[in-house]
Amino acid sequence: MSDPENAERIAGRIPEGLTWATAAAEIAVEAGALLRMYFARGVATEYKGDVDVVTEADRAAEKLIAERLSAKFPAHGVFGEEGSRRRLDAEYRWYVDPLDGTTNFSHGFPVFSVSMGLEHRPAGLAADADGELIAGVIYDPMRDELFSAEKGMGAWLNGRRIQVSRTATLSEALLATGFPSRKRHASPNIHFYQAFTLRSHGVRRAGSAALDLAYTACGRLDGFWEFYLNSWDTAAGALLVMEAGGTISGFDGSPFQLNSREVLATNGLLHGEVQALFADLFAGRNLRPIPSPAEFAAERARRQG
Repeated sequence: MSDPENAERIAGRIPEGLTWATAAAEIAVEAGALLRMYFARGVATEYKGDVDVVTEADRAAEKLIAERLSAKFPAHGVFGEEGSRRRLDAEYRWYVDPLDGTTNFSHGFPVFSVSMGLEHRPAGLAADADGELIAGVIYDPMRDELFSAEKGMGAWLNGRRIQVSRTATLSEALLATGFPSRKRHASPNIHFYQAFTLRSHGVRRAGSAALDLAYTACGRLDGFWEFYLNSWDTAAGALLVMEAGGTISGFDGSPFQLNSREVLATNGLLHGEVQALFADLFAGRNLRPIPSPAEFAAERARRQG
């Protein structure tokens, strides 16, 4: 597909002035069209570990994205989930998940996305240090929803500015989480899932961390947490959350890190309460009985008046 055709597909869906995100959006939408084609015809699933799955669609989409990025930004680095590694010493580095939600995709469950995040790494930055996230795009090809952000320019969905929700208490919040396909026996998240489910309006587990972060940014979710993610899962979504007015950190409130071993993203209003619950759960303290429906209603009435 030519650049003019790609530009036409995102016309009106990226605000003027978003230079990096515009280029990434053209590529993400093209990759999304490729994924839709594979999804419609079905693909064979392979294993790249004991339980991690990969399909020809993952590889084809990453190949397309890496080629397009190389053509548009030959001096930029690329770090992709399916093995793309190029110019990792470059000043600018793209983190690419060509198909976030491969398990969903392989089962015909239509929840998956393309995620591309851009990091600026100035000269002299240590190899193991994070740079600054400056652009991000997440594309949902099944809903044709294009999320975009640039540092200091806000967060956007199909050309409309988005903001995080205003939900102020955990008891009225809708959250999301995920469970790793690898290291699942080492993950304690099922215990946190239970605790948060009983203390909130609910916890969703849709299977695409990038979309969970995008949904937190646009207010469909009030918060998201997960263990053992990777930089390609979170780079774009983290910037979306921050540019939409939310907060992203480790479970203890420490600064967000691209290695994404712990990710907690909220609308900001909930962050302290959720962080405190994490601290209590890790320490096994202050775990009060879950409020009854009547107690929940009484507390809501107290807050409202």
